[in-house]
Amino acid sequence: QVPLVESGGGLMQAGDSLRLSCVAPGRTFSRYAVGWFRQAPGKERGFVAAISRSGSRTYYADSVKGRFTISRDNAKSTVYLQMDSLKPEDTAVYYCAAVQVGSDLWYSASSVDYVYWGQGSQVTVSS
Repeated sequence: QVPLVESGGGLMQAGDSLRLSCVAPGRTFSRYAVGWFRQAPGKERGFVAAISRSGSRTYYADSVKGRFTISRDNAKSTVYLQMDSLKPEDTAVYYCAAVQVGSDLWYSASSVDYVYWGQGSQVTVSS
């Protein structure tokens, strides 16, 4: 198991910025591709962003492109999700997920392709 620990959620106002962190302590994190997903009340879990194992490639859902930035620091076994220009529709529980991959080209926007998950971090954005 690769325990993923998320932090950084909170109650924000529209237009604010917030950074989520996802830490996988004690692992060779550079072997893992990582994705962020979110689930709003009454909705299915949806893709937000993904990053290749080296960090050289990033991918975003259309709804967050230009506002959110995913990055990673493999030396710290940490992936970040910087969220700018937050909107009320960004309100959700945010999850990070990881899977060990053999290629830096690999990414997936499908939650079923990820093996390890964090506990979730609540982000609430008021108007």
